Amino acid sequence: MSIWRVKPVSAFEADMKKNDLKRVLTKWGLTSLGIGAIIGGGIFTLTGIAAHDYAGPALALSFVIAGIGCLFASLCYAEFASVLPVEGSAYAYAYGTVGELFAWFIGWNLILEYMMGATTVAVAWSGYFVKLLHLFHIDFPIWLCNDLATATEKCAAAGLAAPSFAFNLPAFLITWLVTAVLVKGIKEAAKTNNIIVIVKIAVVLFVIIVGAFYINTDNWHPFIPDEVPIIGKNGLPTGEFNFGFGGVLTAATIVFFAYIGFDAVSTQAGEAINPKKDVPFAIIASLIICTVLYILVSLVLTGMVKYDVLDKAAPVASAFSEKGLSWAVFIITIAATAGLTSVMLVMMLGQTRIFLGMAKDGLLPKFFRTLHPSYKTPHLSTFLVGGIISVVAAFTPIDKVSEMCSMGTLLAFAMVCLAVMILRFKKPELERPYRTPAVYIVGTLGIAFNIFLMCYVRKETWIAFLVWGAIGLTVYFLYSKRNSNLEKEGIE
Repeated sequence: MSIWRVKPVSAFEADMKKNDLKRVLTKWGLTSLGIGAIIGGGIFTLTGIAAHDYAGPALALSFVIAGIGCLFASLCYAEFASVLPVEGSAYAYAYGTVGELFAWFIGWNLILEYMMGATTVAVAWSGYFVKLLHLFHIDFPIWLCNDLATATEKCAAAGLAAPSFAFNLPAFLITWLVTAVLVKGIKEAAKTNNIIVIVKIAVVLFVIIVGAFYINTDNWHPFIPDEVPIIGKNGLPTGEFNFGFGGVLTAATIVFFAYIGFDAVSTQAGEAINPKKDVPFAIIASLIICTVLYILVSLVLTGMVKYDVLDKAAPVASAFSEKGLSWAVFIITIAATAGLTSVMLVMMLGQTRIFLGMAKDGLLPKFFRTLHPSYKTPHLSTFLVGGIISVVAAFTPIDKVSEMCSMGTLLAFAMVCLAVMILRFKKPELERPYRTPAVYIVGTLGIAFNIFLMCYVRKETWIAFLVWGAIGLTVYFLYSKRNSNLEKEGIE
């Protein structure tokens, strides 16, 4: 029965007092980190995939649906962050309420969420960087800026011979650049992020305001395109459909990836100056700001051009290019290249803090909690994360990794909604600087909403997700359960 043991709240408080990380983040610094993680892949890349293949003009509706699901989860996150302001995010919250096995499984899926999220953004960054170089008449060989599958597809479209090898060099290099910044320290990372966030918000507002003058409302008809059956490799229908309302929901699971920035805010509690008040504020503020921007941008893009001509790799730039606004394309491409860098930075930051929280509890080896003597950052795990992401980004198509990221996120959000209700019932006496309004209604709706969206994820993604989960459970029973701090203390 020890797999259901719960980490005492007193143990979390002890962790907070022993915290060796530098507390330098204010509430606006945390909000900036959230915006830095949210605005990026969702607007600059995934809008193209979701609109082109699944939702059409109803992409705005997909963002509304995903945003509502995130709102329920964010309100629950905010309460937890005020009660347990420690690194670890949903993993730590589950450990203090539901039990060790659930906490491990959430932590394992958060690893998937952040790792695949950063990988997705690295590939997207590569696409925009190559477009930026092209504006200066510098062209990368196709095989040196794409994975093999994408390079083969692009060569076929261009009438070229398929390459026998491909390596996404820009994605590989940007990952190591971000890794170097993160090893240097949270203060430097936050300063870099703040500068980029200002640029990103300015360009997003530019896209909304300028693009509004080029909207053709005919492009919004039909708002929800008719269902189109998906044909498998064998030439037969798979039983699944693109477009229609089902397509809108599938698109919502794809763009859901774009909202995980507020989750990243909670992983920085160990570096916040006043975590009990500032982390809840930053979680809700960053989500609301970005949701409004997402909806407006998606309406502008699908209004400027027909959804089926949007470029899936760089939809914002392609929409302005179709209107002959080459000067705007130049500005957007530079901003997207810089903006995606900050998304990678926050996601990789969150990943290493999840590792740090799990290692402190004994569920991962001490390697993951080793801090640099001068920078006070988990440098060893940062190098490991950077190495894995750089290799995966160099060889994997963007759509595969983005969907895996969404699966991990949806499950984590559902578990947080469950855990906050359990903690409210079991520990009503705890001090809660922020309390989720109507917690049992909000929590139940959050669980239902996130599980409902999981039902619309593609079958291939479900299979990969189940394999990842099986590996995680194996690691737990072979290593983590026996080395848990609670195991050593004899807590059942």
